[in-house]
Amino acid sequence: MTPTTLPLSEPYGTVTCQRAGRGDPLVLIHGVGMQAAAWGPQIEALSNSHEVIALDMPGHGGSAPLPDDAELPDYVAWLHEVLTALDLGPVSLAGHSMGALIAGGYAVSHPENVSRVALLNGVFLRSAEARAAVEARAAEIRAGSFDLETPLARWFGESAADQAARAKVAGWLSAVNLAGYAAAYTAFARGDSTYADGFGGIRCPLLALTGDGDPNSTPDMAEAMAKAAPRGRAVVIEGHRHMVNLTAPAEVNAALRDWLNEEEEPS
Repeated sequence: MTPTTLPLSEPYGTVTCQRAGRGDPLVLIHGVGMQAAAWGPQIEALSNSHEVIALDMPGHGGSAPLPDDAELPDYVAWLHEVLTALDLGPVSLAGHSMGALIAGGYAVSHPENVSRVALLNGVFLRSAEARAAVEARAAEIRAGSFDLETPLARWFGESAADQAARAKVAGWLSAVNLAGYAAAYTAFARGDSTYADGFGGIRCPLLALTGDGDPNSTPDMAEAMAKAAPRGRAVVIEGHRHMVNLTAPAEVNAALRDWLNEEEEPS
């Protein structure tokens, strides 16, 4: 992988990313509290056939933060600035968790720049109870509370693969910029319905993938996203939770390869 820093126009500062491989571009966006390295198994596997660009989200890794009051459309606007700077043409775009919200919003608002979109462990039209819970967590984070163990317990099981991935994720979470984390988590808490009504306009192939044990990015949400998009398809991986790209990399990479091989336009 080649670390890269790109200057962006104001007010975005700089973005850092990891680049590997050659071929059609595949852009990856991680979730809240993570960094580009969280896509390690996908970068390794998919850079054999594509140029993979894994971005550090604003306020994460080496990327400059957005303002504290940024909402999901501000992260989507940031992504547009990044892709304009990269000058890649239409890209295959995949996001995990908060990254899935950004990727889905971008596919709705800039369909001409997206050849296909994959939403891993994404959220979609939360229930009122689930929305209240996540907004309460966002308020706690903004107030300065940093709870490492609760998300780790929610994201991982007891298998050896889960525990190995948990150790990596704990390291990334422990190193996160707290202001960037709080801003992104607040946008994540409020963003699950922002672009939902536009999924019917996503004409490219859409993959919605999650683990059957993910209590917040549920299989029902994946099915709903896939059903809302004309060319949507849902994949639910059994026995895994929120960080499924790390705990079940072979299954996730196989699903992503199938998605990357789908025709952009139906024949």
